[in-house]
Amino acid sequence: MSDAREPLLREIEILDEYGQRRNIHIPAERPLTVFVDKRELVTLMTLGAAPEMLVLGYLRNQRLVADLADVLSITVDWEVGAAAVYTRQGIADLEARTAHRVVTTGCGQGTVFGDMMSQVDALQLPPPEEARIRQSTLAGLLEVMRQQDDSIHRKAGSVHGCALFRGSELLMFIEDVGRHNAIDTIAGWMWLHGVTGGDKIFYTTGRLTSEMVMKAAHMGVPIVVSRNGVTHMGHELATRLGMTLFGRAANKHFLCYTGFERFDSEPVPLPATVRVVAGQ
Repeated sequence: MSDAREPLLREIEILDEYGQRRNIHIPAERPLTVFVDKRELVTLMTLGAAPEMLVLGYLRNQRLVADLADVLSITVDWEVGAAAVYTRQGIADLEARTAHRVVTTGCGQGTVFGDMMSQVDALQLPPPEEARIRQSTLAGLLEVMRQQDDSIHRKAGSVHGCALFRGSELLMFIEDVGRHNAIDTIAGWMWLHGVTGGDKIFYTTGRLTSEMVMKAAHMGVPIVVSRNGVTHMGHELATRLGMTLFGRAANKHFLCYTGFERFDSEPVPLPATVRVVAGQ
């Protein structure tokens, strides 16, 4: 496996509202075309922070490769903007399996192979007694994310971030132009290092669509936290899977949308000026 690295930021000159010219940084988006056994598969728009992990996670989350041992090598060459994947025995019916694409809300990706959703009933997450989260742990996790001072988003904006936690311990954090690239990169990192998801918490800055929920479930992660909200299909799928979803989560604020049974609530007192009226 290669370790291809490119600058994540580019410096440009802008003209601001005061009529002043100055230099700022913007994310260095670039295309990465993935070839599997010399056959073109997909082009991903990415920052390229960890391109090998991105490709590996993409193959895993699209259910194109079932076993890590089936992947012989992944080599990224930024001079030609390509990732060459070689497998030990090839991928059977690759064209047929990738022919059915569904247009999605994915930032920087845009399609998902259609048979992913047909596998929902085969997925099993750990029961609530084995995978839980306390409100104080959630607050600690959000504080860790707030303190990511060296993030691309803080320097330049225009990116999504995803992270993997064990409790409030940050295991991995990655940013990319699309939230799907970021979650795929974490999936690849987990797969390569033999990290299971049953006792983990997944965090994203992006909205929780059905595809994001499905990818987290494929990773075996039962608890997902987002700084953004959730769509109707994301909510329905998480309910069906028994997954706990938190959204609009920042500082100590959050909404728990599904999976209340995994959540050990430690409510903070309501402000004196707030009056809760039944039915409103």
